[in-house]
Amino acid sequence: MVKRIEPADLPLRERKKALTRQAILDAAARLFAEHGYDNVTVADIADAATVSVKTLFVYFRSKEDLVFADSDLLDALLAGLDAREPGASAARAVADVLIAAVHDGTGAARGLEDYHHAYGGSVSLRSGLLRMWSEWEDRVTEHLAGDAPATPMTRLHAIQLVGLVRTTTSPELRAAIDPADPRAAQELERWLRTAAKVVEASAPAG
Repeated sequence: MVKRIEPADLPLRERKKALTRQAILDAAARLFAEHGYDNVTVADIADAATVSVKTLFVYFRSKEDLVFADSDLLDALLAGLDAREPGASAARAVADVLIAAVHDGTGAARGLEDYHHAYGGSVSLRSGLLRMWSEWEDRVTEHLAGDAPATPMTRLHAIQLVGLVRTTTSPELRAAIDPADPRAAQELERWLRTAAKVVEASAPAG
């Protein structure tokens, strides 16, 4: 869950701050994936990022903030909804973004396994993850509505689309698709396309 920053066009001072922030996020993501969120301390992250704990808290209020600092996937989903061809469903656009993420070079379903190891078993993150999904539903609802007022059906469809994303991080899908299997990426892609068709068929009208 790391948000990439492109600091090249920033003034020198801002560039250094952006690089420091990114170094902290990168260190946190790596340690969480290796050891699990609950087994990593703020001091561990600061040490891995070669900054002091005091400096870390200049950029982030808490360890939990490091988990939710990234909006890359949500931004990609909203961009995918905007870019879909006329007649293409929102569910298909969401599935296409998720499939692209599966094939981004991290290895077959590696991101899914990393998510579970890093965050999936953390009781302390549960409320934060629920807040995040709720915020995603708000953003997707607003996006689907555009300039028109959102309707209950707009909200329902947003919940369906975010549900498609959420299911990719579910323990049920993890149990069904073994990340160590060489065919895991293809199986996950096949599942996403099937799930998108299910959402398409049940998408509310109006």
